[in-house]
Amino acid sequence: WLCLPSWPVPVSEVTASSRHYVDRLFDPDPQKVLQGVIDMKNAVIGNNKQKANLIVLGAVPRLLYLLQQETSSMELRTECAVVLGSLAMGTENNVKSLLDCHIIPALLQGLLSPELKFIEACLRCLRTIFTSPVTPEELLYTDATVIPHLMALLSRSRYTQEYICQIFSHCCKGPDHQTILFNHGAVQNIAHLLSSTSYKVRMQALKCFSVLAFENPQVSMTLVNVLVDGELLPQIFVKMLQRDKPIEMQLTSAKCLTYMCRAGAIQTDDNCIVLKTLPSLVRLCSKERLLEERVEGAETLAYLIETDVELQRIASITDHLIAMLSDYFKYPSSVSAITDIKRLDHDLKHAHELRQAAFKLYASLGANDEDIRKKIIETENMMDRIVNGLSESSIKVRLSAVRCLHSLSRSVQQLRTSFQDHAVWKPLMKVLQNAPDEVLVVASSTLCNLLLEFSPSKEPILESGAIELLCSLTQSENLALRVNGIWALMNMAFQAEQKIKADILQGLSTEQLFQLLSDSDVNVLMKTLGLLRNLLSTRPHIDQIMSTHGKQIMQAVTLILEGEHNIEVKEQTLCILANIADGTTAKELIMTNDDILQKIKYYMSHSNAKLQLAAMFCISNLIWNEEEGSQERQDKLRDIGIVDILHKLSQSSDPNLCDK
Repeated sequence: WLCLPSWPVPVSEVTASSRHYVDRLFDPDPQKVLQGVIDMKNAVIGNNKQKANLIVLGAVPRLLYLLQQETSSMELRTECAVVLGSLAMGTENNVKSLLDCHIIPALLQGLLSPELKFIEACLRCLRTIFTSPVTPEELLYTDATVIPHLMALLSRSRYTQEYICQIFSHCCKGPDHQTILFNHGAVQNIAHLLSSTSYKVRMQALKCFSVLAFENPQVSMTLVNVLVDGELLPQIFVKMLQRDKPIEMQLTSAKCLTYMCRAGAIQTDDNCIVLKTLPSLVRLCSKERLLEERVEGAETLAYLIETDVELQRIASITDHLIAMLSDYFKYPSSVSAITDIKRLDHDLKHAHELRQAAFKLYASLGANDEDIRKKIIETENMMDRIVNGLSESSIKVRLSAVRCLHSLSRSVQQLRTSFQDHAVWKPLMKVLQNAPDEVLVVASSTLCNLLLEFSPSKEPILESGAIELLCSLTQSENLALRVNGIWALMNMAFQAEQKIKADILQGLSTEQLFQLLSDSDVNVLMKTLGLLRNLLSTRPHIDQIMSTHGKQIMQAVTLILEGEHNIEVKEQTLCILANIADGTTAKELIMTNDDILQKIKYYMSHSNAKLQLAAMFCISNLIWNEEEGSQERQDKLRDIGIVDILHKLSQSSDPNLCDK
């Protein structure tokens, strides 16, 4: 019944004195056992080696046994919980050993005791274990009676309040957990703690609200209307943003307001966002702040402004933010913050976090506004920093550097200048090799922009094997990657030379093209049709492609026009037909296909003007007078009743149709 740790310890390290502590736990005299536990408590405080020794020697199962024994005195049970809490404060391996001994069910059972001191000791130990990265959050939710019992214990003391809120904020990961806590009255039970006299309680309650509100409209909408001592929660959060409050409190209340705003519970033009939250977050980015404050400040601000143009504009002119962010690449710590060598060492090790936060915020700032993008790119060494960021070892830095590049690649001006000067396509193509999906999605989106017709990067990208890479993306299980792969190919085919078009068709294969045309996602379908339309442009190309792939393309067009698709899909398909009709030899594939001609005729009389117009383009390309065989084609179309429809349409009230 020894509970051995998950890592080897040389036996020589397990000293005799440690064994003496464990032996005393088995003494028949309860008073001596109690004294043994108290001595053990004093021996392990701040001594990781001693903690490891005691775990190896099997102290944990014995402590848990004593803690659960009804015959143990309350004082002994409480001291056991304190020692276990102290052991949990050591290394992650210590926590793993405690978990292996099923400490969580034993401590949760302890919470049913009427004795407050014992409950607090159990909660303190649970708090330490649940805040460790090696503990699965799910262990809090396994037994459905635990959450309501913890809610009930919130009223017992300021310690139960602090520890329980801390457990909740660490174990609330994702919508399922938010819903469980919300349904058990978390908002009502925790709100009044914001007016507690204890700073720690107020702080933990605030953290709870930030994790509950994150990407959760239901919780956020509820929080907006909650009153505490006659004041609405958003007003309380704004008060906690004030400069005289501790930084941790300012940051967490800014998160609460940010998350409520992003979840739609507070308008983006509300004063509490524009005049309070946004400036507070910008303030946290200054180089006077500690590294982790600057990182969280920038990341939270990036999230706040990510989808709102006006907030992006306001942020870009607040406190010289764009220039301030360039310090994120220079100073891991402010001179005033380095009070000791330990801090400097810590900050140098974590400097990559600053870089990824800066890239993230630049990406949000430049998402929509051309002037802001220009300002960002003109920041000293910006493009070099992005290029370096794309090849950093940290996946987080690479991802945010790609995000930043993607945001800036929306600018036609920058695609033609800075992007070309720094050959950003090279590191980008490198990132696209074997990257995880989340990086691939953003990197392939950026590639789509670099492949636009007016981008000078288009040629070298093609030469570096992009077609093969993009064709492989179209086969991905991941929808966003399929869309981006086909989108990039569509951009690549736009006004491209014949060889590129042939390479794309060869790389994709007819089979894959059909697969994409029958994809259940309308985005994939639309981009594939866009690709076909770009491939089938300019006469020699149309004739060439239709001579090799005509049968399959006509089959695909028929299937789509017969299927249950929206107006946009059908319009795009008719435009492809119009392009085919513009070919010299290709148009015969339409003229000899009565089924297709009947479909064009049907769409000429459709109730939707867009479809009528697209069908008319097909006809006008087929009957163009100056081309060989136009008379025969006109005769055939007259025979199937198309001329009659044209007469009717010439009387149409829609000027577009009438003119055509």
